[in-house]
Amino acid sequence: MTYPTFSLQGPSKNLLKAQIAITGSKSETNRLLLLQALFPVLSIDNLSNSEDAQAMQRGVASSKGTVDIYHAGTAMRFLTAYYATQPGVSIILTGSERMQERPIGILVDALRNLGAEISYVKNEGYPPLAIKGSEITQDSVQLNAGVSSQYISALLLVGARLKNGLTLALEGKITSVPYIKMTLKLLEKIGVKTKFEGQEIKVFPASDVFSQSMVVESDWSSASYYYSLIALSDVGSEVSLSSYTPDSLQGDAVLRDIYSHLGVQTTFKKDQLVLAKVAAPSDAILEKGLAWDLSNAPDIAQTIAVSCFGLGVACDLTGLHTLKIKETDRLVALENELSKLGAGLHITEKSLHLAAFNGSIKAHVTIGTYHDHRMAMAFAPLALRVPIAIEDAGVVNKSYPDFWTDMKTLGIQVVPV
Repeated sequence: MTYPTFSLQGPSKNLLKAQIAITGSKSETNRLLLLQALFPVLSIDNLSNSEDAQAMQRGVASSKGTVDIYHAGTAMRFLTAYYATQPGVSIILTGSERMQERPIGILVDALRNLGAEISYVKNEGYPPLAIKGSEITQDSVQLNAGVSSQYISALLLVGARLKNGLTLALEGKITSVPYIKMTLKLLEKIGVKTKFEGQEIKVFPASDVFSQSMVVESDWSSASYYYSLIALSDVGSEVSLSSYTPDSLQGDAVLRDIYSHLGVQTTFKKDQLVLAKVAAPSDAILEKGLAWDLSNAPDIAQTIAVSCFGLGVACDLTGLHTLKIKETDRLVALENELSKLGAGLHITEKSLHLAAFNGSIKAHVTIGTYHDHRMAMAFAPLALRVPIAIEDAGVVNKSYPDFWTDMKTLGIQVVPV
């Protein structure tokens, strides 16, 4: 599906004041939906209203026929493990054209080694998948840990329901560790015992869990766009977001540290996350640039790169190897679209290097989104600098359907072209 292009222009004054309510974390929602399917005594509050979460809800309710999750990568990984471990299930699991280009062989190999019945409908190593659910009694498997933490989380989540539990032996450098820890914390919250030492993770079998209501914290990835907006706004701007906690399970909460270098102060008032522009970027940052390893939070790379460009700050972002297999090749997409605006940058297979920018940002440029929700939302804050347009703007529905409405709340003009 292709959506209209939206033209964006910032308010007459870049002094932002607003209160925004953001729905639950997509990452937490998808994990809890799978756990709820495995342990129906659980209930969930503050679910994400994203298309991805809706795809996951449809998926866990299905046991026969074809399930199409479109662009929902997390749902593809989690449902693959779920269906494979549910006796009696017979499913064709498929997705969009891009989803059928995103590898899943590492997860499928691990599940097959545990005894699962999975075959490829088209191309070896890629969706669609034909899955016949069965009882899994094998209790250990090896897995390459450097490609996607979602493969690991998918196995850990279903491991609690396996007859003998599950031990994962992880090979290589472990990527996106906070997301693995999120999975383990959620398991522990419902009463499942886990153990993570070195390169090994064990989930103990659980026939039953605590009956309880799980409250999903609001999404830190969605908060990233407000960090960018505040960074690009005038000193004195302030936005309050709900509902967040200081001890978040989400890896993207590292935004607090990163944006402190760009003049954004983070405070918590009850369940409100308050972002305030208190200063310009420091002289040290303006001179040397921002350098950050995003191995544990790769989804915020686009937002940070755009913020730095808008502020004229150089940045060196590393640990981005997983961006090659996202909704698009996000590194190539960033290089293409930032270059249109006048940026100087180069990319590698796992890093982005943006030069300091002292010129005038090109106005009225149309930003391509490549069917990637994060491309649309990461570039939107540049409307505080120059009028821009966002192509296929409705892609934001994948994770944040209310995004354009909330932009209008801030005084940003959003007009279909």
